[in-house]
Amino acid sequence: MGNIIVIGASAGGVDALRGIVAPLPADLQAAIFVVMHISPHAPSILAEILDGAGELRCAAAINGEPIEPGRIYVAPPDHHMLIEPGIVRLSRGPRENRFRPALDPLFRTASRTYGKDVIDIVLTGSLGDGTDGLQTIKSAGGVAIVQDPKEALFDSMPLSAIRAVPINYVLRASEIARKIIELVPKRWPDHPERTGKSTKPSTLEPDMNEDERVLGKPSAFTCPDCSGTLWELEEGGLFRYRCRVGHAFSEESMHVGYSESVEAALWTAVRILEESAALERRLAGQARQRAQHAVAQRFDDVAIGREEQAALIKGLLLSTNKSNEPVSP
Repeated sequence: MGNIIVIGASAGGVDALRGIVAPLPADLQAAIFVVMHISPHAPSILAEILDGAGELRCAAAINGEPIEPGRIYVAPPDHHMLIEPGIVRLSRGPRENRFRPALDPLFRTASRTYGKDVIDIVLTGSLGDGTDGLQTIKSAGGVAIVQDPKEALFDSMPLSAIRAVPINYVLRASEIARKIIELVPKRWPDHPERTGKSTKPSTLEPDMNEDERVLGKPSAFTCPDCSGTLWELEEGGLFRYRCRVGHAFSEESMHVGYSESVEAALWTAVRILEESAALERRLAGQARQRAQHAVAQRFDDVAIGREEQAALIKGLLLSTNKSNEPVSP
């Protein structure tokens, strides 16, 4: 059914991935590609963990290396992993759904290159990264597998996929390996680079017949990452947004992006108000040295007002985050 397997995971995904990889045989006639949301600022040991979990060879992907059976390729930190005919491509292109690596670029390029020969697996994670790419894979005839949300440590990603895309199998992580073995053909294609639909290099930019700037419409929103115009496209009840430089968002990641932008703007307001109050206090002190007491009082009054405004905004920020992670300016 499929020699190309793409797997996406986020929060809570290490155990699920390990459970899937462990039972797979060394002679599996498929190449597996894994993207997990990881910090761009620290080395990842995911490849080492999966390499020791079972019989399949696993390593961080290298730009331009060939696609081979019995291999697991893991996206390295701060790089999207893309699939071109017969090779793996790494890119530091724009973040998608606030992540790099992100699931959608891998899923999208796998679908465009290998079409119905792709098996897509979405595991535990927050928000909705992977749903758009999964929809692309399904529309090309690929197979969609989603971890059972009841088992997932974080059910947002599996639920987002289930709500938007007709899923072939909803399985527990322990059942996914058996399904992979069942679906993978017994023979690796002689020329895997010729089985795909695309022969042009994979990019994060959509094909012209899928480009939001062609099929979509300018939205009322701006990009949370670069403040550029966003184009909006609705397909199968799923809305997505993309800016001119390539930042891409689901509705959920737009929500997160705008929430972070609002918080950053409010902390900036606190900083400016506090700095302004400090300046007013200094001016008041200088006025007193010149015996200009009325002028000094006016500066003090302005300083008090700015300090009160800063305290009000800071109190609002801290109170609305009491149940969440600590907020830092």
